[in-house]
Amino acid sequence: MNWDQSITSLEILTGILFLILYLGYIFRIHRLARHFKQKPNVVWIKFGFRTVYFVLIIIALLGPSFGAMKKQIKTIGKDIFILVDITASMNARDVPPSRLEKVKYELRQLIQKFNSDRIGLIVFSSDAYVQCPLTYDQSALLLFAETLNTNLLPRAGANYEVALQLALTKFKANNQPNIPEKRAEIIVLISDGEDFSPNLNPIYRDLNRENIRVISLGVGSENGVPIPLTKGFVTDDKGKRVISKLNAERLAEIAGNTNGQYFEIGAHSSEIPRLISAINAIEGERQETRTVDVRANKYYYPLFIAFIFIMLDILIIFNVIRL
Repeated sequence: MNWDQSITSLEILTGILFLILYLGYIFRIHRLARHFKQKPNVVWIKFGFRTVYFVLIIIALLGPSFGAMKKQIKTIGKDIFILVDITASMNARDVPPSRLEKVKYELRQLIQKFNSDRIGLIVFSSDAYVQCPLTYDQSALLLFAETLNTNLLPRAGANYEVALQLALTKFKANNQPNIPEKRAEIIVLISDGEDFSPNLNPIYRDLNRENIRVISLGVGSENGVPIPLTKGFVTDDKGKRVISKLNAERLAEIAGNTNGQYFEIGAHSSEIPRLISAINAIEGERQETRTVDVRANKYYYPLFIAFIFIMLDILIIFNVIRL
């Protein structure tokens, strides 16, 4: 048996309060009965009735679920690869607590909004690799997202070409040639826009040929801040601190060339809700049937039995003390 709700201190305190008050009531009845030299044993029958339906009501509130069954649901899903920049500049703190930490926080909201879609995670700097392949398993994906840090790859400048090419390759590998319809395929590129890749026109052509859209998410500020290290800050050849700024134009260009959209995360604002709406507006072509486990909340069984005991409590009348 499974439960929709777990028992909390509120239910425990309510049960203890019920017991204390009812025992206090029984104690008073016994004192009064002794005064009239009677034995009020029938009071325990009422106590039994009320205890049973009180417990049954608590059980109903907790939502007992049993009798698991398989159910088929039809979904028009999407395949989404999230590409996360993990270069040193993502440690900049113009978006507190840091650009990358803010991204990890927002990723939780983003992933949980697409439970009927397959999502994968790719991290990149000058190179890229798949942190998590396309999956429906949100728990695994959230776990991988939580481990993101700028030490996963060697320190170097960001190269969008290798990250986009890797996502394109993985999308092609997941396509089934015997199925003409294609799931909507989307890339979410998350970075501060500091890109050292060469000409991206060839990858634009490949993405457009496969009808893959890139939705860019810029993180940072236009004024920029120094890039922190364990000790001190990143400096150039002349010993001056390197200032990392959000390059929104570069990210907007990538989105524009692939029929996508550009959004931002700043120190005091986040366009993640708009990004989620933009992804939801993209419709997939291929309809899939998935089998899921369904457990129905059977709260009405204990509630119905509790109702019977309540009616018995009302209808059955005992003379506890005869005068």
